[in-house]
Order: sequence, then C-alpha cells, then structure tokens
Amino acid sequence: MYVAESRSSKAPVAPAPRPGRRAAAVPGTVLVLGTVSLVTDVSSEMVSAVLPLYLLTGLGLSPLGFGLLDGIQNGFSALVRLAGGHLADRRGADGAPRHKAVAAVGYGLSALCKPLLLLVHTVPLIGAVLAVDRTGKGLRTAPRDAMISLATEPEHRGRAFGVHRAMDTAGALLGPLAAFLVLRLAGGPLLADGGERHGYDAVFTVSACVAVLGVLVLLLFVPSRIAGVVPASAAPRLRDGLALLRLPGLRRLAVCAVLLGLTTVSDSFLYLLVQRRLGLATDLFPLLPLGTAAAFLLLAVPLGALADRIGRRRLFLAGHGVLLLAYGLLLSPLSGLPVVVGVLLLHGAFYAATDGVLAAAAADAVPEAQRGAGLALVGTGQALARFACSLAFGALWSAAGGTAALAWSAAALAGCVAGAAFVLREPAAPADALPTSPSSASPSAPSSAPSSSPPSDSEVPS
Repeated sequence: MYVAESRSSKAPVAPAPRPGRRAAAVPGTVLVLGTVSLVTDVSSEMVSAVLPLYLLTGLGLSPLGFGLLDGIQNGFSALVRLAGGHLADRRGADGAPRHKAVAAVGYGLSALCKPLLLLVHTVPLIGAVLAVDRTGKGLRTAPRDAMISLATEPEHRGRAFGVHRAMDTAGALLGPLAAFLVLRLAGGPLLADGGERHGYDAVFTVSACVAVLGVLVLLLFVPSRIAGVVPASAAPRLRDGLALLRLPGLRRLAVCAVLLGLTTVSDSFLYLLVQRRLGLATDLFPLLPLGTAAAFLLLAVPLGALADRIGRRRLFLAGHGVLLLAYGLLLSPLSGLPVVVGVLLLHGAFYAATDGVLAAAAADAVPEAQRGAGLALVGTGQALARFACSLAFGALWSAAGGTAALAWSAAALAGCVAGAAFVLREPAAPADALPTSPSSASPSAPSSAPSSSPPSDSEVPS
C-alpha cells in the first residue's frame, strides 16, 4: 500500500515491476481498492437492509412507489457512469488521468448522503438523497475499474478483478449483519411502527462513519498515478469516448453485454420466485441474498483466475450458461431445500463468472488513454439492459404469472447466449493496434494488451 501523505510534494505513484522480476498477480493498489469497496459496501448495505422497511412501514410508501423510486435511481446511476468514465480519463496539470480524483468524489458523495438521511423525513427528500447517493456510485465505478486494470498486468486482470469483487461482496455480506446488530444495540424496533425511529437513526449514523472511513482509505493509500501510464498528448473529448464503439472488439463485447442483459432477471424477482415456487418460509426470505453473495465470494477469485487461462469472453458466456441452469432448476418439478441451495449457488457462480470478468475483457479492448470511458460504455449498456429486463419481466409476471415469465426469460436467454457466441466468434484486434481519434490518445502510448496476453481472451469459437 502507498500512503498519499508523502514527505515529497509529488503525488504517489504505484511502482512498476523491477526488470527481471515477475509482477505480482494482484498488486497492492487492487487490494487497497478492494478494501475501499468492502468498507463502502458495509456502509451502503447497512442502509439498504433497513431502507425498504423504513420507507414502506415507517413512512407509508407503497410497494409500487418504492419500486419506481429504486428503478429510476438505478437507471440514473447507469447514465452517470458515462460521465464518470469520461471525466476520469481527462488529464490533470501533471498530465496524469484523474481516476482517483473522480472516484474520490463518487465515494464522497455517497458518504455525504448517509448523515443526510438523519435530517430528511419525507419521501421526496429521501428520494433526492438516494439520487445523490446513486450519482456517487455511478461516478466512481468506471474510474475504480480503470485503476484496477491499469495497475495489473494484462495476463492477471481476471484474477485481480476477481479479488476486488470478492472483497466487495464480503462488504455486502457484512452490511446487513451490522445493521441488525446496530438495531439491537440501539434498542430500536426491528419493525417500524411509525412512531419510533431512533433505531434507524443509529443505523444511518454508524453507516455514515463507516463510509467516511472508506473515503479516507482511498485518499491515503491509493496512488494518484500508476507507473508506466504515458500521459496523453490531448485530453479526450466526450464524443471520442462514444467513438470507442467503432473498435470492433469493444463493439462486439458491448453488444453481447446488452443482449445478455436484456434476458437477465433481476435478483429481487429471482428471490421472489424461489420463495413462492418452492414454498420457502417468509422469515427465511432475507437470507436468500446472503446465499448468492456467499457463493459469489467463494468463487470470484478462482473463476477470475480461470478466465485468465481460458479466455475472459469465453467464461463470460459460460457464466450466462450457468444462469440458464439456475432458471432450469427453478422451473423443474423438483422442490425442497436442496433446490434452493442449488439455485443460489448457481446464481452466485453466474456473478463470479461475469461481473469482474466483463470488466477485465473490456479493458483488453480499450486503449489505455480512454480506459475509463470504455469500461463505462460497456457497464452502462449492460445496466440499462437489465433495467429494461426488470420492467418487461414485471409486466409479463403481472399478465401471465411468475413461472411463465421465467420460462419465457429462460428461452430468450438461451437464444441470446447462442447469438452472443456467434458475435464473439471472430478474434478482436488489440485495442491500441486499431485507429483512434487523434485527440483520444497519444501515438506513443504503450499497448495496454501486449502480445503476451492469452489469445483466447480475444476470441470465442463458434
């Protein structure tokens, strides 16, 4: 780890590997960013664990209103991600990209929102605070992933993203447990009664303190510059970022991410189907997300390493095949606890094989000088596609029932997996070997995907 408060006036720089020595598979920068995500997720999930109950029972918001509020915020966060990626690629006075600065603003906005929840008591104001929180999330995602990719050797990116996602998921597991303990210790009601709210105030207060800790770790220990990143001759423009879709490798990957996202049922709907289809007790429902998160945590690192060996795009497609198996198991006539465990394991394996792996694959197809914008393009397309899937699945559920909606989604996913394999069948040229806008990168910028990278990362057999 690298402390930012150096005695020198220069910004900290992540050291390059010494000649003749093998670079670490997971650099210290990745571990620090994983710690930031872990701490921040503990803070965020503390609030997420109690917020639906607080809004629905304490403030009287209808389920439809809460669903619309959450959906709009998620869609807004996806769009803000584009701005975050573009701003992060712009250069500072020293010629270095502003990945850390933009990420710090994003984490800072989310930290600021936690104490504001203590002051707002109406649904519109709470909605505004949550919108700012999602803005922070959208701003920080692409710069953070860009820093991970730039700090890691190309042949180890899958493992590095797997380690980061595992640490992030550990925070998602600890957050709800921390909220439960705080409610217990504060003596507040576990169910909102419309009158007492000191238990929720305690959760918001502790969450704010934890969020500030995450920002401090980012500012103090994440280097501002990464050795080996050559400054660009000109600042990238927003239209240069959108022009990245002209790169065949990135365009094919983005199309596949959108195509598969359109058939990926949201977690909330999947858990409801598990609970209703298999007759799971209502009091066990909150444990379902923890099952997925636990599987994700255990499998993220080994599957990330597997992606480095067999090809990231290939594993990304295989992950959606695993999700199709989960749908099939849920649609089968089987029942009982083993089916619940099987669905959750497959669901967690799907995330472990796709979440960080997609970011690693996108990094291979994007020039170094526009890494943030390229990652944001792919991530935003996937997020918006999943949001559209949620709306369509909800409408289909209302019209034909949950089982029928899942059957249609499974059939569509099978077709999309076959289509994505067809789209990715041809090899993608290295990102820096493709023509780019003169203002988007320096001609002397080094390749971000050297020829030593696994050839299977750029092609998938038909």
